[in-house]
Amino acid sequence: MMPTRRSSLVVVACGLFVAAGLASAQRGPAANPVVKANATTKIADHTWMIADDNVSFVPNVGIVVGANATLVIDPGLGRANGEVVRREMEKISRNQRVYLATTHFHPEHTTGYLAFPPEAQYINSTTQEAEWADSGMQMVQSFSKISPAMQEMLADAHRRVADVTFDREYTLDLGGVTVRMLMVGPTHTRGDTAFFVEQDRVLFAGDVVMNHSFLAAGANASMKAWMSAFDAFEAWKPTIVVPAHGATGTGDLIGVNRGFMTEIQTRARALKAEGRSIDEVAKTVTAELTAKHPDWPRASGIANAARSAYTEAP
Repeated sequence: MMPTRRSSLVVVACGLFVAAGLASAQRGPAANPVVKANATTKIADHTWMIADDNVSFVPNVGIVVGANATLVIDPGLGRANGEVVRREMEKISRNQRVYLATTHFHPEHTTGYLAFPPEAQYINSTTQEAEWADSGMQMVQSFSKISPAMQEMLADAHRRVADVTFDREYTLDLGGVTVRMLMVGPTHTRGDTAFFVEQDRVLFAGDVVMNHSFLAAGANASMKAWMSAFDAFEAWKPTIVVPAHGATGTGDLIGVNRGFMTEIQTRARALKAEGRSIDEVAKTVTAELTAKHPDWPRASGIANAARSAYTEAP
């Protein structure tokens, strides 16, 4: 039986609790998910970022500044983090026109938008909007149970409806710099969206491309969608790739991630051809790949990627 959206949400929430527990066990008490102030770094002519410093439930925040407007990507978890991001943005940009965008609907990427005034326009895909309407507050509630600090940060969290929506592609002109937005899901989530700063050749890839990490495929992930996303990203020829979490890298990260997902796809198809069940394939592929990379995070996504490859195999 295929998982429902609600059962998929339960799986995601359980994975978050497991990940938080593993992080605590490996590094001691987990750090509070706080976006660091005074840590904004310029990575290209028009593009800045606030690195997550490998703190769980903190995203890599992007700030793109043009002559006429500024775009903030993934403003953090809750109003307090959003206020840090807004203050950091104001240090590097005096633009009155501000736009907000998110790589996907999870609370650490979205709910910081509550710190921005109504005049700041939120741009989002229709798919991501639907995901939030369907299960966004359930995700907020699940995150709130992880720690007292997260409960406090999300106490007033709620949906902010997008001012501008698009189905698959949208181009934003900030004045002298353009940002291409592309909805590529279902991958990590159904509405995963990437942002390419054209003049700087910087790609904010969300959870679709990672660095020294497994890819956290969601229960509804499609390997075909993932491969199409890699195709689109490579066509852009980025020189800098900023994942949703973890260290940045060069454009070579796309090929590295493609190779990893191709390995899952090839192995899943071979095992299916041997007559293995989908559950057996997911278990076998997960065991094999975690043995190769025992220290990589997000191993829970391997099984979903393998299941997708199995289902889509000819």
